[in-house]
Amino acid sequence: MDLALTPEQRAFREEVRAFLAASLSPKLRRGAALTSGVFAEPDIAREWQAILEAKGWLVYHWPDHAGGPGWTPVQRWIFEKECAEAGAPILPGMGLKLVGPVLYTYGTQAQKDHYLPRLRTAEHVWAQGFSEPGSGSDLASLRTRAVRDGDHYVVSGHKIWTTQAHHANRLFALVRTDPHVKPQQGISFLLIDMALPGVTVKPILSASGDHELNEVFLDEVRVPVSDRVGEEGQGWSIAKFLLENERGGSSFAPAILADLARLRTSMGPLTGELADRAVRLQLEAEALEMTELRTLIEIEHGAAPDPRSLTTKLLASEIRQGVEALAVDAFGLAGLQLPVERPFYGDAMPTPIGSPEAQVAAARYLNARAWSIFGGTSEIQLTLIAKAALGL
Repeated sequence: MDLALTPEQRAFREEVRAFLAASLSPKLRRGAALTSGVFAEPDIAREWQAILEAKGWLVYHWPDHAGGPGWTPVQRWIFEKECAEAGAPILPGMGLKLVGPVLYTYGTQAQKDHYLPRLRTAEHVWAQGFSEPGSGSDLASLRTRAVRDGDHYVVSGHKIWTTQAHHANRLFALVRTDPHVKPQQGISFLLIDMALPGVTVKPILSASGDHELNEVFLDEVRVPVSDRVGEEGQGWSIAKFLLENERGGSSFAPAILADLARLRTSMGPLTGELADRAVRLQLEAEALEMTELRTLIEIEHGAAPDPRSLTTKLLASEIRQGVEALAVDAFGLAGLQLPVERPFYGDAMPTPIGSPEAQVAAARYLNARAWSIFGGTSEIQLTLIAKAALGL
């Protein structure tokens, strides 16, 4: 896709390309290419995070008043597209893209001063404590309780599907502080030190064999009131703000198109039904990219996001799953190997059958099934589209 970028935007693109060419080592590119989950493993992610922070581009989507570079929406898209095409690691977004914007929007000055610098240096690694058994898509029904006791809340409950909690030392969580009001009004947003007594993390192994998800048990954990973000009972509004960032904070199409291009390169010319599927996925991803760009350009000109933007997460989930399914089918029997060792770029990985790309294909396919669940299920996305875009 050749866009009519302005001379300034083309110059910016060249600056990003030069930075990536100089900064992305073969080790980082290989680690990113052989990542089986959604986010890069800690060793790869932290090295890349430090490089971006040193350049001043780590929090590229934050406004300048919060410490970001103050880029326009189109500049952010250019950066994401160039990173995707260069094969840069995908950093975990729980801190940088979710709780970070919450803190600079709703946090006290003391919370901003304490947490934002540590988030950027990775001294604090964050996990998201929203989902609970029986309260996934229906967050308003969450049951984790926080009872006020002087200057603390005593928190007890059970969080689940907590991505990378085993690597995190901080948890942001929705808790119920008032069970006697409308469910949405009785929820607050807390920041929890995972080293506090009463916090227990237990692993959940995915069908792929990957350990990305966890259960987090909170047993009478004493959390300072000063670590509540916003007012008591404001958690539902903060959660909606956060979820909008999770679903629409970045463009999906650049990474999908880049991964599809790498698959076609590694496989060579596809034929027959496989070639047809590849072309269809290419066209669908390019259409998604146009939708994302139209929205970004409208925002850059001061307009509110069009309801069409509600479709991007749903479409991206379907196309992503299609790309990973194509990879498994295209690699044939070699695409069915599923070793238990991790990471796929590590020294303990057995010799691949066919190629390293074939070896990681089945795990990526299985993990991609979660795309239609996390960040709001596809059913939730369809409901949002029906109500907000179609007026049903």
